Amino acid sequence: MPSIESNQLLLAAAAACEDKKAEDIRILALDPAESGLTDYFLICNGTNERQNVAITDEVELRLKREFGVYPNSVEGRRQGEWILMDYVDFIVHVFSAEKRAFYGLERLRKSATTISVADLNAEVSARIAATRAKKAIGKKAPAKAVAKKVIAKAPAVKKAPAKKAVKTARKASSKSSSEATGKKTPTSKAVATKGKLKRSTK
Repeated sequence: MPSIESNQLLLAAAAACEDKKAEDIRILALDPAESGLTDYFLICNGTNERQNVAITDEVELRLKREFGVYPNSVEGRRQGEWILMDYVDFIVHVFSAEKRAFYGLERLRKSATTISVADLNAEVSARIAATRAKKAIGKKAPAKAVAKKVIAKAPAVKKAPAKKAVKTARKASSKSSSEATGKKTPTSKAVATKGKLKRSTK
């Protein structure tokens, strides 16, 4: 399938032909089995040789200005009856009306499909939108992956210190309670004995 850029070039060339009042502009999508040299023919005709030259000049100027692209070769410009511009992915044919009828490229390429400029424009727009959508999805995916990595690399919360703190608190409380119970308080017998000793001394 031709690239989006080559289709954009083709549309720009067709627009240049239209601006110079070219007649019966047609785009032929060639059968790859029959033509391995190029994907499209852009065919049109002018009313005279001078107009044909003006059409090809406009095509060359526009593609050079907007895309920085030059034709690989240009043939027939001096005579102006059939000018051919080779842009690799497509070839522009600018005929005089008589030569176009005589050579009949459309008839010779019976397996080719005629595409209107509007259809090609819609196809290019759809492909650009699909490419942008894929890029947008591709940008979102790494963000999720980074988030997963961050979560995976995050240090695990150590639960051991909390358990130790609980154990320490338990030990402290049990120690204080044992100390409280182990502390000897004076019994009633000790108090009575103490009282007898005081009396005897008296």
